Amino acid sequence: MSEILRFATAGSVDDGKSTLIGRLLYDSKSIFEDQLEAVEKTSEKMGTEYVNLALLTDGLRAEREQGITIDVAYRYFATPKRKFIIADTPGHIQYTRNMVTGASTADLALILVDARNGVIEQSRRHSFIASLLRIPHIVVCVNKMDLVDYDQDAFNKVKEEFREFAMRLDVPDLSFIPVSALKGDNVVDKSANMPWYEGPSLLSHLETVHTASDRNMVDVRFPVQYVIRPMSDEHHDYRGYAGTVSGGVMKPGDDVVVLPSGFESTIKSIDTFEGPIDEAFPPQAVTVRLEDEIDISRGDMICRPNNQPIVTQDVDAMVCWMDETSSLSPRKKYAIKHTTRAARIMVKDINYRLDINTLHRDEDATEITLNEIGRISFRSTMPLFIDEYRRNRDTGSFVLIDEATNATVAAGMILGESAS
Repeated sequence: MSEILRFATAGSVDDGKSTLIGRLLYDSKSIFEDQLEAVEKTSEKMGTEYVNLALLTDGLRAEREQGITIDVAYRYFATPKRKFIIADTPGHIQYTRNMVTGASTADLALILVDARNGVIEQSRRHSFIASLLRIPHIVVCVNKMDLVDYDQDAFNKVKEEFREFAMRLDVPDLSFIPVSALKGDNVVDKSANMPWYEGPSLLSHLETVHTASDRNMVDVRFPVQYVIRPMSDEHHDYRGYAGTVSGGVMKPGDDVVVLPSGFESTIKSIDTFEGPIDEAFPPQAVTVRLEDEIDISRGDMICRPNNQPIVTQDVDAMVCWMDETSSLSPRKKYAIKHTTRAARIMVKDINYRLDINTLHRDEDATEITLNEIGRISFRSTMPLFIDEYRRNRDTGSFVLIDEATNATVAAGMILGESAS
């Protein structure tokens, strides 16, 4: 099974993001001939003297005509070494929520910077969101190198500017690659135009970036999604708990505890669609069977007795507000979905609203509106089994839902337990 790398792309308008993705798909032979023909014809109609690869990804005609990319588009491609899922997220400030959505599950963020313009406000915002979402790997593609005559100084200038800002963020792995998406320099193949650059091409970096250690393999976390009890005679005594492993490694024979009841047992077996397995780790979907009959239901959590999540009703978190018609303010109530658990919460306090561009904290803020990010504390109607988001992106994240409209209004990242 070849490993999947999920990566999110971000850049401001005209940084060449769509062209870069088109170039990746085109040069890695991941598009069909009829797709290419259609793009060639449209390029001809538009009067461009080259094949406009941006058309491969800008599928929405209205958006092409306006020249902007909206919403999150997912693209899939594969090479012999790896499979890839690209979340193509928009660059405008009014689409911060789309970037949060697209980047929330990414292993890597690819941020485009125009070599002529250097690091602009949007580049800073994208890198801040990437660090807020704890994306472990960030690749800065300095694009349009052909328009600065492949000048090493232009590349180094962007690199220094970006590094200076990134020092204020928490970015474990930061790489810089000079590219020309239009001409294909350093996208799939190494460019002869930049002999001074000694690193890998973008595709080569994506194929080899090491992600196995990004997931939390220490803290066993298994949110129960579904209880399986087949009613047929031959399986009448089967009782399994299905879900996706959110952390740690689980093996038959391991001692476990079930939250919230606190009952302990031992793993009897771990089953998959293909049959039983000797160990399970994130993000595998499995069915766990226990030695003892315990009353377990959806939303419960299986973990190790000596390594449990924080069990609390009071939570501190960063939230990104996603709803156009309402805002978040103290005393408001929402439904929360955290792992497989559903509850209701009341907002206790807004600690501050964050200016994403300057990282300034406005501690006098009384509400958080569309595309704004802030730190809040809330209380839930039942205990949640949480970890800090930086320890575990699954058990450290949640969404808030407006019960009147059933709309998802916020995405949140848990900082820890708040004072009750």
